Amino acid sequence: MLGLARISAAARRLWRDRRGNFAMMAGLTMPVLLLGAGYGVNVAQIALTRSNLVAALDAAVTSTARDLTTGAIAEKDAPQVVEAFLVANGLRAYAEEGRVQLDNLVIDRTVGTITAQASVEIDVAFAVFGTANKQRITTEASAIYSDRHIDVAMVLDITGSMAGNKLKDLKTAAKAAVDQLLGGNLHGNDRVRIAIVPYADSVNAGPLSNTVYVETDRDSPVEAPKVTLASYSGPLCSTEREGTNQFTDAGPEVQRVNRDYRIKFCPSAALMPLTADANALKARIDSFNADGYTAGQVGIQWGWYLLSPKWSGVLSASAQPHPYGDKKYAKYAILMTDGEFNTAHADVPYGQEVRNQAFKARNYAEKFCTEMKKAGVEIFTVGFKLDQSSAKAVMSNCASPDTGGVKHYYLASTGQELISTFKAIAGNIERLALTK
Repeated sequence: MLGLARISAAARRLWRDRRGNFAMMAGLTMPVLLLGAGYGVNVAQIALTRSNLVAALDAAVTSTARDLTTGAIAEKDAPQVVEAFLVANGLRAYAEEGRVQLDNLVIDRTVGTITAQASVEIDVAFAVFGTANKQRITTEASAIYSDRHIDVAMVLDITGSMAGNKLKDLKTAAKAAVDQLLGGNLHGNDRVRIAIVPYADSVNAGPLSNTVYVETDRDSPVEAPKVTLASYSGPLCSTEREGTNQFTDAGPEVQRVNRDYRIKFCPSAALMPLTADANALKARIDSFNADGYTAGQVGIQWGWYLLSPKWSGVLSASAQPHPYGDKKYAKYAILMTDGEFNTAHADVPYGQEVRNQAFKARNYAEKFCTEMKKAGVEIFTVGFKLDQSSAKAVMSNCASPDTGGVKHYYLASTGQELISTFKAIAGNIERLALTK
């Protein structure tokens, strides 16, 4: 019994010793644990502030790049705009204490980028592990901007087959593209301009009617004198230009454009040269009526003319196309049809029907597209409810090659798809203007 009592007493002494040791260990480790907890709070605080700073600076730089692109601000104003955006987006409390700072801002005109570095000073919750009571957090953000000017020609099918809901859908789609493309323009800013060319079996030259001459019914028509034909009182519509300049954008002072006497229908809606007036463009689109056969090559021809600086002499100053070959300017065409090009006039002998000339019409269209692309015009094409493989082939061949994930040839089978397609093309044009 005595031995058992001694063993129990020894056990109790050991237990008392272990408890004392635990208390000592706890006393030693508790400060470390508290320091670790404080450090964790600091890390979380810094991470949250950095996240807010990154988000605010990204938004500030992106917004400033957009304003530089649209001409809303000048380059000299960029630092103030970035600073104001930082204050207004999540960092107001720090800004009021003078702790937010735009450290640097660089605008690289060569590559078209704006880069900014910003920082914010915070009071850390716990000054642990030798850290200071204050920490400065720094980050950097970049965005692409462009000062490129954009000209777009929309060549739109208003033939008889477009009657009804098709034409309604086209009007909605085209107006949506106008709003999207011109949405960044400020009042009086013409960085983006759009021309409209509605076509059927001819194109109403409207304000450019004096560049058209009327052929007479003869085997070898001779170009009329270069004067306006006052004897023609109706809308002066055009067909293909014939001769050596048929597939060029030579100005009308070199050769005027033919009006074949066999025209069956002249669209009431005339073409509209380049303009940044969204309301005028949408009003012209609303005036479309569907009638006539399909000579898409004539529409393409006039779309090119309205983008060509060689036609500046007959256009008002605000509608004159920008020069070729200058990276400050970009030219695009949007070609849309709902069917096969079936009408041609050029090189069709007099006395023959122009209606059943699909081969010539397709051939002429593709030749125009080839020459336009050589000149520097980027082409998007849209087939709306197309059934014929030959019609799809023309649209596919006319489209520029896809680059950088940007699609150029589209097929739309419903009105909603047509609207989405025009919006997508408008977005791609904006994207290309920033990246090329």
